[in-house]
Amino acid sequence: MGVNALIKKVLSEVGIKPERFGLQWASAAEAPRFVKLITEFTKEIQALGPVGQAEGLSPEEAKARIAKALALVSDRKLRMGLGNATKAIRKDALFTQEQITAVIEEKLGKTITAGLSESNAA
Repeated sequence: MGVNALIKKVLSEVGIKPERFGLQWASAAEAPRFVKLITEFTKEIQALGPVGQAEGLSPEEAKARIAKALALVSDRKLRMGLGNATKAIRKDALFTQEQITAVIEEKLGKTITAGLSESNAA
């Protein structure tokens, strides 16, 4: 769930609707649930339209912003920070999405902002 919160935060920061990313768990024994999850997510994405359209971006600008997001989540510093945030989440033993999102914001918010500022300067 920490990865989910991180990716949504990064997408939001680069101006891409975080609803474009979804991470759900379904076991092999949950075929009806899996079908439901995929069907609902597909409908949501279709409603948003092509990447950038809902955000008011040209295809080129959307591609550039996604490239920034990819570079950021590939950064060693951010990945190490996610590891530390995960430890904090486990230590607190509060596994609600709200708590996880708050920890990601607290532990990684500045790293995300700085990483995007660096990529803008480059």
